[in-house]
Amino acid sequence: MKSIIIYLLVFASIAPAFSQRQMNLEECISYAITNNPSIKSAKSAISESEAKVSEYLATGFPQVSASADLGDNYIIPTSFLPAQVFDPTAPEGEFIGVQFGTQYTGRASIELNQMIFNGSYFVGLKAAKTYTELSKKESISSEIDVVAAVKKAYYSVLVNQERHSLVIKNYQRLDSLLRQTKIMYENGFAEKIDVNRIQVQFNNIAQTFKNSQTGLEVSVKLLKFQMGMPMGEQITPTDNIQSLKFEVLSENFGSDFNYNDRIEYSKLEVNKALVELDIKNTRVQYLPSIDFYGNYGASYGTSVFSNFVAFGENWRTLGAYGLRLQMPIFDGLRKSKVVQQKKQQLSQVTYAQDLVKNQIDLEQQQLSLQFTNYLDALKTQEENMKLAEEVYNVTVIKYQQGVGSNIEVIDADAEYKQAQTNYFSALYDALIATVDLEKAYGKLWNPSSK
Repeated sequence: MKSIIIYLLVFASIAPAFSQRQMNLEECISYAITNNPSIKSAKSAISESEAKVSEYLATGFPQVSASADLGDNYIIPTSFLPAQVFDPTAPEGEFIGVQFGTQYTGRASIELNQMIFNGSYFVGLKAAKTYTELSKKESISSEIDVVAAVKKAYYSVLVNQERHSLVIKNYQRLDSLLRQTKIMYENGFAEKIDVNRIQVQFNNIAQTFKNSQTGLEVSVKLLKFQMGMPMGEQITPTDNIQSLKFEVLSENFGSDFNYNDRIEYSKLEVNKALVELDIKNTRVQYLPSIDFYGNYGASYGTSVFSNFVAFGENWRTLGAYGLRLQMPIFDGLRKSKVVQQKKQQLSQVTYAQDLVKNQIDLEQQQLSLQFTNYLDALKTQEENMKLAEEVYNVTVIKYQQGVGSNIEVIDADAEYKQAQTNYFSALYDALIATVDLEKAYGKLWNPSSK
């Protein structure tokens, strides 16, 4: 295990001179959890779902309402009564139109309704709370994605810092070799073509230096983007690869894995609970519902509008209270068919869980093998870089002593720089693989432990 750690760790990085704010990996993650827009949006969805729970809960509280109306019956409806009611001598079948009522009518009342029992309400309340739990799972999923992105961006900065540091050394090395070759040429120990070959290499490394500097700046900007940090702020990662602790290197990594550690599977568990509650909610609709109701008010009618101004003895009060029972008897088997549909949905969620389990198993095995290969490649490339450096140093000494050619120096330099490129590529792959492996085992981010 010690050898694996050695393969994964490299020399400390150097911070860009333009940076001002210094943050380690944990601080960058904490900043992202607070400021990343996608996480803010997910947390807003949690607040929305909690508000919906409160809204649904309120339907079980007493519902009080008041109403009032004032009407002008400018044409009083006419009712037709048998004429014999007013004149016994009137012929049978004759009717007289009579207007009942007053021109102005008024009514004011207050009503109270209180649910006493409703099976759907209590099941629905639990479902609403479970829906909130699903929103929280979605928020955690967003956090995991952001943490993975921040870690990868952070590691990219560290690798680019290491690469830039080595480019600076290469620049200084070739600058020294170019000056020495020019001196040898002036003293007759080297040809003009030797100087030109070194000059070409030096020009290339000068451009490489600019590209490396740009790459480092771009990686820092990407890190700020993943964190949700304004581009105008300056940041310097304070970690180096040697100081980081990689959980994937521990011998017991993944031994305590549970499928619920993966947010994808955990969300399916909540979805399964929601479907089960939906089935239960449909079934309890066969039960009766009971409500208490009550109202109190007053009404008045007059042919003189000004009489409404004073609320007095002319107004007549009214009121009632009681229990209201509603019993479903037959709905054409609609609820039975709905339950059958929900059971099929439940089966689909169960099948999805099985599929996700298989996908997780496959992903873990693939990433574990891939990570092992990356570590082996990193070990090989690190050894090749050291050998290439040694070959270059020996070639330069031979050239300076007059027993080697300038072409050998150029070839050795090119091989050394290629070995450096291969090493940093392998290093980056290994670091990214640690993030993917942590995510595969559900160990990348655990909000409950933060």
